[in-house]
Amino acid sequence: MKHSRFLAPVVMALASLAMHATAANEAHPHWSYTGAHGVAHWAQLDAANEACALGHQQSPIDIRKAQQAELPPLTFSYGRIAPSIVNNGHTIQVNVPAGQFLQVGEQRYELLQFHFHTPSEESIGGKRRAMVAHFVHRAADGSLGVVAALIQPGKANPAFEAVLSHLPPHPKETITVEGLELDLAAMLPATRRYYDFQGSLTTPPCSEGVHWMVLAEPVTVSPAAIKAFRRLYTANARPVQPLNDRVVRVSSH
Repeated sequence: MKHSRFLAPVVMALASLAMHATAANEAHPHWSYTGAHGVAHWAQLDAANEACALGHQQSPIDIRKAQQAELPPLTFSYGRIAPSIVNNGHTIQVNVPAGQFLQVGEQRYELLQFHFHTPSEESIGGKRRAMVAHFVHRAADGSLGVVAALIQPGKANPAFEAVLSHLPPHPKETITVEGLELDLAAMLPATRRYYDFQGSLTTPPCSEGVHWMVLAEPVTVSPAAIKAFRRLYTANARPVQPLNDRVVRVSSH
């Protein structure tokens, strides 16, 4: 992994994840996507957010001219879970019980949570999709790996619809649905070709050192499900950031 002065300590990245999980307890979130606390001002809101303005490996990015590479396959050991669905004031997040794993070569990650952005934060060749789901994982050494599943309108996906039809309408609200089980594996596309690069959290404090894996094949959900999410969050995507000297690789299959 390439290091930079903005490769934040693991504790900062994990604190950001905790912030996502507990932001529902904040009466007034201290950052947003627009206005005085919007994207352009993140770095000024807190000294810990310096990387949002000065980092050189920021996410998201526009993926272009990726280099073909023999990357290790993404091996998901995902099963069925009883989810906790949170409206944290910035997005809808699903907290995942322990025991769901991703293996990437010799690195093993445990899934912590997944959440949504609209439109997709990542773009490919300048094109964004309607939404994206970010599956946030943590390795034993504390490093983070995020798998992005791009979402477009089309055929309903029962696994995604199970979440998007039970959206907590109010910030600070968490719900569990009796008898609801999510099939995590069914949320992923059939093919696992992916783009691979180093990046950052896409929300404050924008900590770098995050391993990004963007699945090349999008998944579909019903147009009604997308509309349901957008009734709560019309736009919660950070603009794409400069690639700088990073190399984006794409797996052969």
